[in-house]
Amino acid sequence: MDNTAIKVLVVLVSLWISYVQAIQSGRFSAVLAFGDSILDTGNNNLLMTVSRSNFIPYGRDFSHHVPTGRFGNGRVLSDLVAAGLGVKELLPAFRSPFLKSSELSTGVCFAFGGSGLDKFTASIQNVIWVQDQVNDFQRYIEKLNAQVGDPAQVKQIIANAVILISAGNNDLGITYFSTPAKSTRYTIQAYTDLLIGWKTTFINSLYDLGARKFAVLGTMPLGCLPGARQLLGNLICLPNVNYGARVYNEKVANLVNQYSQRLPDGKFVYIDMYNSLLEVIQNPTQYGFTTARPCCCSVMTPIPCLFSGGHVFWDFAHPSEKAYKTILPKILNTIQSNLA
Repeated sequence: MDNTAIKVLVVLVSLWISYVQAIQSGRFSAVLAFGDSILDTGNNNLLMTVSRSNFIPYGRDFSHHVPTGRFGNGRVLSDLVAAGLGVKELLPAFRSPFLKSSELSTGVCFAFGGSGLDKFTASIQNVIWVQDQVNDFQRYIEKLNAQVGDPAQVKQIIANAVILISAGNNDLGITYFSTPAKSTRYTIQAYTDLLIGWKTTFINSLYDLGARKFAVLGTMPLGCLPGARQLLGNLICLPNVNYGARVYNEKVANLVNQYSQRLPDGKFVYIDMYNSLLEVIQNPTQYGFTTARPCCCSVMTPIPCLFSGGHVFWDFAHPSEKAYKTILPKILNTIQSNLA
């Protein structure tokens, strides 16, 4: 056996041992993130879109103060979930030209900032539609097979990966409540039914490709995002927008429950982003924040704040890294309790 063959064999054995150890310790093999900017770690960087964040002051608190395309001051939720589950410290963007093949087996991010379940949502911002992220997932599986060299092992890696999904924030916040063509054509009940139909198709597509452990995020309290609140002088959250988010989230939770009953060989859990973040927004000082106003990049804060750790929000729509960390323990507990 030549040296090259020996090296390949060592890599395969090492990967298999790592996977078996992960199973035995109750850990997950990987984290695979889909959806929108809550999870995007830089996939938008090479797109011709205004939904980009690979410029300062974004990434101000990231390692080496580098703007990576994450929509925040530091790590985003997908990074923190991957780190909290003991998988890896950072979740790389699948479309990054700097992605290393060694990263594939522990997971990547397929999410695109500005994307949604409604194809219209993605098209108006020229980003990749959530359903088309399945195409990237298929390419990922091909690359993982090439790296690992064992289809059975690849199947096990994917089956034991946490599939993290955040989709619906932009469909409601941008497409429905900011586009008269949608809100006049559909009631909120009818539009959220459409979103659930598209979400079902999306989850089915991932399941058919071998995914088995799904953590499905509800939307944030969209009426309380700084960009929404500024419409009323930052005095109150927009009640109609929050109502729409609650209607949608209830349907998502019901969908996840239906999947749990219908597909016993899969595991599904709903992640309540709405109430977790709303509690922090309404009581910022109790959680170590000074304000729920954004730190930067909004009409209210044209000049970035000096200390982002005092702000619940980084910009007009995205929580700060500290805010994500504040709600992270409950998210991790939910995932570990239901998907391990």
